Amino acid sequence: MGKGILGRKVGMTQVFDEKGNAVPVTVVQAGPCKVLQVRTLEKDKYEAVQLGFLDKPRRLANRSESGHVADIKSKRSKRRPANSEAVSKAGCEPQRFVRELRGPAGDLVVGAEITVAAMEGIKAVDVTGISKGRGFAGVMKRHNFGGQRATHGVKKTHREMGGTGALASNRGGGRMKKGKKMPGHFGTDQVTTRNLKLVKVDTKNNLLLVAGAVPGPPGAYVIIRATNKF
Repeated sequence: MGKGILGRKVGMTQVFDEKGNAVPVTVVQAGPCKVLQVRTLEKDKYEAVQLGFLDKPRRLANRSESGHVADIKSKRSKRRPANSEAVSKAGCEPQRFVRELRGPAGDLVVGAEITVAAMEGIKAVDVTGISKGRGFAGVMKRHNFGGQRATHGVKKTHREMGGTGALASNRGGGRMKKGKKMPGHFGTDQVTTRNLKLVKVDTKNNLLLVAGAVPGPPGAYVIIRATNKF
């Protein structure tokens, strides 16, 4: 697995570099993360490490979430064949945010803990999260349309998209073509912001300071990986 960790966006602030310039940064609470599963080529046909972030109270977790991280006594477990291999469990609390990071596991084993110290020495990261939901949006906000003229000939339709027919789009066919940019639902999509400078790693408070903005509102869960884009 390439270096990566799960976290939660705290908010934005600014820090000053060695030249005295103000640098806007996003503060991310990263880890500690539990290793819940290790995927291998022999068993799963691919390599990955499954991480969990932020403990979830057992009273809020369902049976499958609890059984994923710890053994649960059941009639099915008693019927397991004697020659079958028991699946190793992390032995921790259920986790609120669980994701897999592709790649070889290396020395990581189920039950291990990954802290923010694993990100030290990394210059830039890719941050993946769910973008803010903006509801039903028009074409100017959703697709950056310029709008119609604000002078003669346009009355109370300055923000509308204009003609949508086949003749208006100059494509013919007598029907609306797929992919036509129109008003609609905007936001709540998975977005990856790439090659963001990692300004600081605060191992004492489990914080990462990432230059610029990352997807999602404060409190949103994010995946931070070492970038391969330079």
